[in-house]
Order: sequence, then structure tokens, then C-alpha cells
Amino acid sequence: MRIVTVEQPGGPGALVEREAPDPVAGPGEVVVRVAAAGVNRADAMQRRGLYPPPPGAPQHPGLEVSGWIESLGEGVTGWRPGDAVCALLAGGGYAERVAVPAGQLLPVPQGVDVVDAAALPEVACTVWSTVFTTAGLRPGELLLVHGGSSGIGTMAIQLARQVGARVAVTAGSPAKLARCAELGAQLLVDYREEDFVARVREFEPAGADVVLDLVGAPYLARNLDVLGTDGRLVVIATQGGTTAEIDLGLLLRKRISLHARTLRSRSPEEKAAVVASVRDHVWPLVVDGGVRPVVHERFPLAEASRAHEVMEGSSHVGKLLLVTGAGAPA
Repeated sequence: MRIVTVEQPGGPGALVEREAPDPVAGPGEVVVRVAAAGVNRADAMQRRGLYPPPPGAPQHPGLEVSGWIESLGEGVTGWRPGDAVCALLAGGGYAERVAVPAGQLLPVPQGVDVVDAAALPEVACTVWSTVFTTAGLRPGELLLVHGGSSGIGTMAIQLARQVGARVAVTAGSPAKLARCAELGAQLLVDYREEDFVARVREFEPAGADVVLDLVGAPYLARNLDVLGTDGRLVVIATQGGTTAEIDLGLLLRKRISLHARTLRSRSPEEKAAVVASVRDHVWPLVVDGGVRPVVHERFPLAEASRAHEVMEGSSHVGKLLLVTGAGAPA
């Protein structure tokens, strides 16, 4: 099969196409014939040598795919060859085939194109497990999403609105903010021109109830400032840095909860539990049309480096996909 891998860490040009042996489904696994793979910031970190895959995971990038089941390993039940699926991975999605623990599979939701379904697993599992399972966002509460036009952001906006929460977002251009508004965001903050703490406090004097942050250290103090009493801060990435001072007195006075969560390093059993919850709670919203994958552009698998250039240019809204050109099994 064809894969796209990293032989020497570096820029987008470090991604190279190679031949590799086809995977074999082990016990509890299935092999998926890949239609498309999602492109994530974590892939770029891995490409630069900053985010190695967990032990036992494939060495080439890719944290989510869609496609069709090609074969079943020992002990797998509830799935058949030919089923259209999408999957959460620990790695290896930039390929024509991938072996996946069966617990990390989701059916392609009715009404969603099988290629576009590759835009769902990572963002749906991340947002559901953090904003809802961990932070417990409730109807009527205010969620502040940093990077509202990202894949994570576009999913967070939609899910929060579906449960009756209010949504504020930050993004870096009027065009991106306009797309966030189309998805349901009610407060739009251009972080290049405006102070998000002041804007949120104007919108809701009590402050935000939940903040979903991908920036990290540079935003920590202001995230704590913008939260109201009993607020919850969830940090899922540190794109701006990892080290900052924290005012514990402020946390105590406001009764703030601070959560740091990643998904890739969790065990297969933990991932399976997240996937099962997403299937129960998020997939019905996708089938009903209230939540949809937001896909900015599709690229051939061989043009993964160009997809990474677009991602790092940050001009996109939603997800970028790598498409293999494969069709459903006969």
C-alpha cells in the first residue's frame, strides 16, 4: 500500500510517499480501506519531531480516517466487511489501509459523504470528551472557544448550540468570524483587534462558564479572568507555549476548575469508551443535520505536504482532508 511518512523531521516537505506492507487485522481489530484521512495540528507536530506516536502505533501520521471495512480480526463482532466507517486512531491514517481496534470505529452517519466523514472522529471525540464529559457544559451556559474556525472550534460551536448553550469565539479575521456565526456562534471576537475578556464581560457580565483553549500559556491568566464563579477551563493544546504562572488565589475565590486533556495517549479501552459515548450522544445530532462536518479542502494523499502548508498558513475554516481515491469494496 501507499503511505505518507516522515523520514527526517522538518517542514511540510518532510512528508514523503512510500510503499509499505499492508496491515493485518490482529485480535479485536479491523482493517479499513481508507477513503480519506483528516489532517490535524498534531500531525504537523509529529512531522517536526515534537509529538512521537504512542508505543505500538504506526510511525506515519494520521489520527482519523474514513473508508470501508476490508477484513476482521479474531473476536470482532458487530461489523462486516464492506461497512462504511470512520475511526479514531493513535497514528497511521496517512495510508491506503490501516488496522484499527474495533472499539474505535464509528459508522459513517446517514447523510454524510464517506470522504467527509474523515473530518468527524478526532474533533467529535475531543470536544465531547472535554467540553461535555469533563467540563459538563449545560444549557444556557456560555462557552468561549478559542480558535472558533478550527476543526475543533467548528465542532464545539455546533455541539454547544445543539444542547442549548451560548457560544463566544475568537478567530483571526472577519471572514473566519462570519463562518463561526453561520455555525451558531453569538459573540464574535477578532483576537488580533479586540480583548476577548472585555468583549465577553460586555456580553455576559458574570463571565464565561467554560473556556476551551488551544493556545496554552499566553492565554492562561486571561482565561482565568474571563471565567465566572464555578467556571471550568479545559486546555487541549499549547500552540502558544507550555509554561505560565497561575494565581491559585483566583482559582479558590472563583472556584475554578482547570482541566488539561489529550486524546491520543489514552489507552484503547479509554478511547473505546469515548467513541461509544460519541456514538450515543453526537451521532444522532449528525444524522438529524444539526451537526455537520466542516471541510475546507480535499487533497490527494500524495499532496500531504501541500495540505500541511495550508494548515500552517491558518487560512482555512474547519478541516483539511487527504483523499486516497479508493472506492468501496466490491
